[in-house]
Amino acid sequence: MTLFGYSLEQIYLVVLIFAGLATILFMFFGEVVEGIGDGLPIFNPSVILSFFTLMSAAGFILEKLSFFPSVWNIGMAAIIGVILSALFYLFILVPLKSADVSLAYTEQSLEGQLGKVIVPIPEDGFGEVVIETTSGMIAKRAAGYDNEVIDYDSTVLVVEVKEGTLFVRAYEKKFI
Repeated sequence: MTLFGYSLEQIYLVVLIFAGLATILFMFFGEVVEGIGDGLPIFNPSVILSFFTLMSAAGFILEKLSFFPSVWNIGMAAIIGVILSALFYLFILVPLKSADVSLAYTEQSLEGQLGKVIVPIPEDGFGEVVIETTSGMIAKRAAGYDNEVIDYDSTVLVVEVKEGTLFVRAYEKKFI
């Protein structure tokens, strides 16, 4: 079957190439059109591009390997594209949108955190404290808040952060 003077295989291949190139461009410049897909997921550019890419790939393969008429192949390719795009949206895009964990932290966010001493803190000197956060373990230079000595493996409370140095106090859990 021909359409516009070209075989369906050629049309599927051209659509596949252009949809693939558009996907690559969208990866680099997607921030410009970021808010388009917020209202309805069907208007999300990622979903639209994935539909055209998957439909044209399925159509090309079906046209090459199938004994069915071309009209059936177009219908099956469209159904395959819709199903795979919906799965892409539900299992990849939705979880990525809801993942708000950031690897960044501020020094002020460390105040009030508990940590472990990994290098003993001498009087009027520096040691090292490790703090466990959602983004991993953070090791920072530390000094005693009142210039006290704090031994290795002690639990400490970060009282203040100045110029990259944690000022800590020994932390003792009290049960009432």
